[in-house]
Amino acid sequence: MTMVSTPLAERLRPRTLDDYIGQDKLLGPKGSLRRAIMQNAIPSMILWGPPGVGKTTLALLLADVTKRQFHNLSAISSGVKDLREILSRPSGLFPPILFIDEIHRYNKSQQDALLGAVEKGQVTLIGATTENPSFEINSALLSRCQVYILEAFGQDELKEIIDRALVKDSWLAGKNITFNSYDALFRLSGGDGRKLLNLLELVVLAKGDVSEIEITDEWVTEVAQQNIARYDKSGEQHYDIISAFIKSLRGSDPNGAVYWMARMIVAGEDPSFIARRMLIMASEDIGNANPTAMIMANACMQAVNVIGYPECRIILSQVAVYLATSPKSNASYMAIGEAIELAKNTAHLPVPLHLRNAPTKLMKQIGYGKDYKYAHSYEGNFARQEFLPEELSGTRLFEPGSNAREEEIRKKLQYWWGDHYKY
Repeated sequence: MTMVSTPLAERLRPRTLDDYIGQDKLLGPKGSLRRAIMQNAIPSMILWGPPGVGKTTLALLLADVTKRQFHNLSAISSGVKDLREILSRPSGLFPPILFIDEIHRYNKSQQDALLGAVEKGQVTLIGATTENPSFEINSALLSRCQVYILEAFGQDELKEIIDRALVKDSWLAGKNITFNSYDALFRLSGGDGRKLLNLLELVVLAKGDVSEIEITDEWVTEVAQQNIARYDKSGEQHYDIISAFIKSLRGSDPNGAVYWMARMIVAGEDPSFIARRMLIMASEDIGNANPTAMIMANACMQAVNVIGYPECRIILSQVAVYLATSPKSNASYMAIGEAIELAKNTAHLPVPLHLRNAPTKLMKQIGYGKDYKYAHSYEGNFARQEFLPEELSGTRLFEPGSNAREEEIRKKLQYWWGDHYKY
């Protein structure tokens, strides 16, 4: 049977809620979103999750199940004019669903244009995003929406997607397909259902016009390498490219960093996304080895939001080279990680009396704040005393890195604390 031109992932898009795979916490029998759907009382919402987990499909299903009008916009190609045109249309008994894909790409004025309509119930907004809504969605709009987190597919769910494809797709069902292993398909799809189905289609096509097909990890890997798509900011290689970029910065290779950045720029990646990831990297991987790195990265993030493409590419490049060639330390990153784990297991320990606040006479009488040494009253603005619960005395969470600045920090700590913390 000849394959149809529509991609496999589109041919298999679920048409009913029962066909929808995954997201049991939301759509299972006791899922909060399923209950809202059954009552036809769906709220405005933000669907947050990685590519290929069914955000668009879920929006379409919500409109179908609740029998509402459905309007679809992409934040990449639409603006305030498009929003106003949709909002001016008459609606039925229930407010129409307005689905905005990649809503994080709307700027403040575009997001503000939605506020009134959402607040008045003129539309039910469903925004889809791969980015953290806390960073990308205006607080005023976010407060009017329920945020639902969609998770990447697990192996069982990816296997279910494949099994369904073999049965429900007429082109695949006409072949006898066996799997020596699913490992490569699962690994290369990375929990992305759309990517999994598109890869499966490529692998079967590559076998030619035969009816008996055995799929092996080796064959999947070979086909995938031959058909690696260029970077797509909304899908295939988004996370692989940004990973390569950050690892180049961390690995002190300005050439690799600028190359992977250029790949993102050519594909039209949001410059604020690149800048924000550099700001995180500046703290996580450079830290106090060069504190100016975070200042540079923060200034870069502010500048790209003001300037935009194409000029901001110069600022992005300058800061990327600066970060790549800075000394590296993850000491602060490791310290907070260890501290959080320690805090989880020791949350029962009381704050030592001398460190407690004593705003009342009674608190002072029972010892709050007693024997606390005010650092500025001592020579060098330092007085040795215990700042941890007694049970954790001597615990060291921060280990200075092997670089010039943190070696200076190590010397200061050794001078202040001596053998107490064994720096």
